[in-house]
Parts: sequence; C-alpha cells; structure tokens
Amino acid sequence: MSASATSAKTPYYFIPDPSSRPVSLSFSLFFVIFGATLWVNDSQWGKYSFFFGLMLALVVFFFWFRDTSRESEGGNYSDRVDFSYRWGMTWFIFSEVAFFGAFFSALWWARAHALPQLAGLENHLLWPGFKAVWPSLLPGASGSPGNVIEPFQTMAATGLPMINTALLLSSGVTMTIAHHALIAHQRSKTILFMWATVLLGFVFLLLQGYEYYHAYQEMNLKLSSGIYGSTFFMLTGFHGFHVFLGMLMLTVITLRLHAGHFSANKHFGFEGAAWYWHFVDVVWLGLYVLVYWL
Repeated sequence: MSASATSAKTPYYFIPDPSSRPVSLSFSLFFVIFGATLWVNDSQWGKYSFFFGLMLALVVFFFWFRDTSRESEGGNYSDRVDFSYRWGMTWFIFSEVAFFGAFFSALWWARAHALPQLAGLENHLLWPGFKAVWPSLLPGASGSPGNVIEPFQTMAATGLPMINTALLLSSGVTMTIAHHALIAHQRSKTILFMWATVLLGFVFLLLQGYEYYHAYQEMNLKLSSGIYGSTFFMLTGFHGFHVFLGMLMLTVITLRLHAGHFSANKHFGFEGAAWYWHFVDVVWLGLYVLVYWL
C-alpha cells in the first residue's frame, strides 16, 4: 500500500477500469504450458514456445504491476481494499499449499502403497525381480526387470541440495530483517536486505539448474526415470518455478522501495511478497526431507 495515499481522496472501495492484462497473461501462459509439454516430449521447437510465452508473461507482469502501483500511489486503496488483498493472498497461499500437498501425497502413496502392491503375488509374474524398496534406500531397486526404465542414480541430500537449503533459510532471515527495518523506518537497510534476499534466491535457481544438468548428464536421472524421477523433477521443478515467481515479486517490491513507496504503517504489497517467500521456504524444507533424505 502507498505511503502517499490520503484519506481525503480515497474511495470507499476502489474498482479498477476494465483491463486487457488478464487476457494477455492467459495468452502468454498458453505458450508456456504448450511449449513445456512439447519440450519434455523431445520436440525441438517446444522450448522456443516456452521462452516466448515466458518473456511475454514478464512484459504483461511489468505493465500490470505498473498499473497497480499507480493505483496505490494515487490513493485509491482504502482499508477495505487492504482487507480484501489480505484475504486474497491468504487464499492464494492456501491453494498453493493444496497444490504441493497433492504432489507430496502422490509421493507418499507411491512409497507406502504402490510399491508393496507391485511386489505382491498378483504382480510376481509381471515383474518377478521387482524389489519393493524406494530407490534412495536401495539404489537401483526401481530398475525395471523388463528394462523399461534405464538404470539411474538417486540424488543425495548432501552437496548442492544442502547448500540450497542453507541459501533459502538465509533468505528467510534476510527477508525478516528487511521487514523489521521497514517498520523501524530504516529504508536503506530494508532495500539492502531485500536485494540480499533476491540474490540468494537467484543463486538458489542457478545451483538447481546445475543440479538438473548433473542429474541428466552424469546420473541418468530423468523425468522418465520411473516414479522416483517423475516425483523428484515435478516437486523440485515446480518449487523452483515458485522461487522464480517469488524473486519477481521481491524485485518489484524492492524497486518500489527505491521509488519511495510503502511506509511503516501501509505496506501490504511488501507483506504479501514476504508471506509468499516464507511459504516457499517452508515448502522446500518439507521437500528436502521427503525427497532428498527419505
């Protein structure tokens, strides 16, 4: 919310003018999803569609964020708008919890139910050499006796995953310091620690990209590597995408801080981004334990 908003010109409840931003964003996301689907199925031009849609989405985000910033700085957001934004962000994060909960549940179901069933008598003739042990506990156990799945190595919890865990936990600390600095009217300190948070998130994504390269090139661990490979890349990949979105939010908030936006009493734009970033941190802790350690 804006530091320059004045109650004298603040409407009871602000309703923005009709905008093409939602349609434009939907159009760009179509190319993102369409391109990603083709890319994972070895289509040569799928990646071009993916990156085109991603760049178009970033352009739409820029203009959409600019519109909302101008509305806020123009004094259009009353306490009722602030209240609706808080509930909107709360339900959005709840939907994200449900999203990751579905993938965590799929991982649990595969380990606790699917594996024992595949090792049962009714499947003995189909897969006589199958071992009902998760690959991280018995390397190579998910190698298909029928050679359907190529042999692969599992990802260790030490090394890059541990470094990435330290990076995200540190980013949560810098985010909290920045929030307290804003409340204490220390804008320079707030900006410094916000950029530190963005930098930590950026390094996290770089290391995760290298981890994926290492998995594909040296470990033969791919999205097609059975249930282990599919759950590993789906969970870590979607989490990485959420880190990217969180970085985008934090970058916009930091640039607005440079422009003098937000105050100690009105800064829900800042708070909403902080909520989302802490949510991303918590999801990673669960992911690190369930995917890498167990």
